[in-house]
Amino acid sequence: MDTTPSAVNPQAAIEISPADQLAASFESLIGEYMRWLRNQAPAGGPSTSRLRLLESLHCEGSQRMSDLADVLGVTPRNITALVDGLEEEGMVRRVPHPTDRRATLIELTDAAPDPVQLMAAHRAAIGQLFGCLTDAEQADYLALTQRLEEGFRRARRQPRAEN
Repeated sequence: MDTTPSAVNPQAAIEISPADQLAASFESLIGEYMRWLRNQAPAGGPSTSRLRLLESLHCEGSQRMSDLADVLGVTPRNITALVDGLEEEGMVRRVPHPTDRRATLIELTDAAPDPVQLMAAHRAAIGQLFGCLTDAEQADYLALTQRLEEGFRRARRQPRAEN
């Protein structure tokens, strides 16, 4: 059976630009990664988002929710949901800021799991995904993703064009 796009759908013979192919591939990769992440979360353990929050608190100490949102790249609504969930589980607590009466800090509790150990296991699992690439391909991928990250940062700093 012929499964070329034009055989499956005669109107699909439209040429897809390389930029569109890259965008579609990137979006597909992100989707697959997010599905993999959801499947990786250990039963009863923190999600990747919660784990990143715990790791940030462990490494940087108590932080304002707005600072955590910036570090994690999430919205204020999402950081509130993350903190609320971790607080309900007894892993973090809200404490008054020592010098700013309007601010609240988030800090780890003694009940929080060791985020460094959990993150090391998480990153090792991610590292195994790259086992299908040769060492040279991994080096190329790393260089390319670093360039893409910088491109995203530059684009984010530029003002949005008005439509």
